[in-house]
Order: sequence, then C-alpha cells, then structure tokens
Amino acid sequence: MAVLTISNLHVQVADKEILKGVDLTIRAGELHALMGPNGNGKSTLLAAIMGNPKYTVSQGSIFLDERNVLEMSVDERSRAGLFLGMQYPSEISGITNADFLRSAINARRKQPISLFAFIREMEQAIKDMDMKSDLAHRFLNEGFSGGEKKRNEILQMKLLKPCMTMLDEIDSGLDVDALKLVAQEISHLQQEQKMGLLVVSHYERFYDLLQPTHAHVLMDGRIVANDDASLIKKIDAEGYDWLANDLGIALEAEASNQPRGIVLGSCAVKADGRKQ
Repeated sequence: MAVLTISNLHVQVADKEILKGVDLTIRAGELHALMGPNGNGKSTLLAAIMGNPKYTVSQGSIFLDERNVLEMSVDERSRAGLFLGMQYPSEISGITNADFLRSAINARRKQPISLFAFIREMEQAIKDMDMKSDLAHRFLNEGFSGGEKKRNEILQMKLLKPCMTMLDEIDSGLDVDALKLVAQEISHLQQEQKMGLLVVSHYERFYDLLQPTHAHVLMDGRIVANDDASLIKKIDAEGYDWLANDLGIALEAEASNQPRGIVLGSCAVKADGRKQ
C-alpha cells in the first residue's frame, strides 16, 4: 500500500520562500482536504511534489514508499504513480487526447497496450465522464471549455490509475451536475484502486461529496491545523481569522475581510450562471 511522506519541506520561487516546513503523510485509501487562504502555498506544495522546475526545494524530503521523489525527474514521478490534476490545464495543439493518453499509459507498462484494449477503455472512460464522443480525436484541451478541461483531467486519472493523486481546485468552474459527476468518479476510482488523494478546494460542497478522511489548513507556508472533516465545517463557519490570531499570522486583506460562512461556500453554478 503506497505511502507519500513529506517532511520539513521548504520550497522557494526565485528568492522568495513559499513553504516553510511542511509535514504531511498520505496513505493509500485516504482522502486529505487541503485548505487555506489564497497565496499561502497550497498549489506550491502540489507543484513541488510533482517536480515543477519553477519551484526549488531548499530543505526537507518527499518519499513515495522507500523511493526518494526529489531524486526523480517529472516523468519518473508520474511512472511511479504520482498524478496532478491541474487548476489550469495546458492546451497542446497537434497532439490528440488519444495519442497523449496511449503514450502515457505505455510509459507505465512493460508491454504496450493493444489498440483495441486502449480504444475500449478510453471510450468507456469518456462515457463515464459524460463527455463528447469526439474527445479522443481533439487536440489536448484545445478549444475545451473550462469544465471540459477539468473533466479531461479526471479522464486522464481514470486511465492512468495513479496510486497518489493531487487535485488542484479541480472543481472550480463546474456546474452542479458536473460537480457531482466528477466527485462520483473520483470516489469510485479511489475505492477501486485504494488510491491516496490530496485535494485542494475552497468549497465545502465539493468536500461534502468526496467525504475526506483528513483535513488540513496551510497558512504562511506551514500546515497549522489537522483534523477530520469537522475542520472543514469549522473553517466554513468561522473563517481563518481564529487560526491566524492564535498563531500571530497576518492574513492578506482578501482572506481576512472575507465574510463568515462563505470562506469555503458553494462552487456549483446553474446553467444560467447563478450559484446553486
């Protein structure tokens, strides 16, 4: 059973230190909610785990079981079973979804997947995600709506079957039905594959659908609170000020001035654009 262990992780961008000693352990089958005000290091943590070259690890360690993740290239991390569902997926012209996914699957296998098996599996995944049937032949994320890009990230997760998945605000921009569908597919794959999950979101509704086993708050580059899903309810009701005051952390105006009760709130929107 896979275990991702992060110890005393310090990460900087250029000369600015963003993460200042993060400790976190995620085991197979666990779902960890990661919350915190904007600009406090949530996306930085996920990018550093995946090996984004813009982020420099200056201290600490990341291990996937006994393997030193920091000694791996990005593609080695992916083949080892790490997956990042991105907040802003890139558009890549000239490469179809089918070509991209088949190449990624084959990079993880000793024997290449047969064309027939790949098509059958991809078509089923597209159906599960309620996406357009021509998806396989479209260039990767090119011309996709925001919601389609997010669904496509989950489609990739379904086909690649990672042991540890990180999702960076994968729920933003989804309508009510898509939100439920994405949460359902994430939960199904987690149960089926015994996958570990680290999910960043600002919205209580998404966490309600996913039912996290653990919850954490990251502020000022450190994880300052750990609990079960009850922590999500507390943050949604009371905001982050109580934590910031206890710890002597000065929040940015955007976070400290945010009204109570909508710190997490609802990300789901109706077709007419109104919040649900």
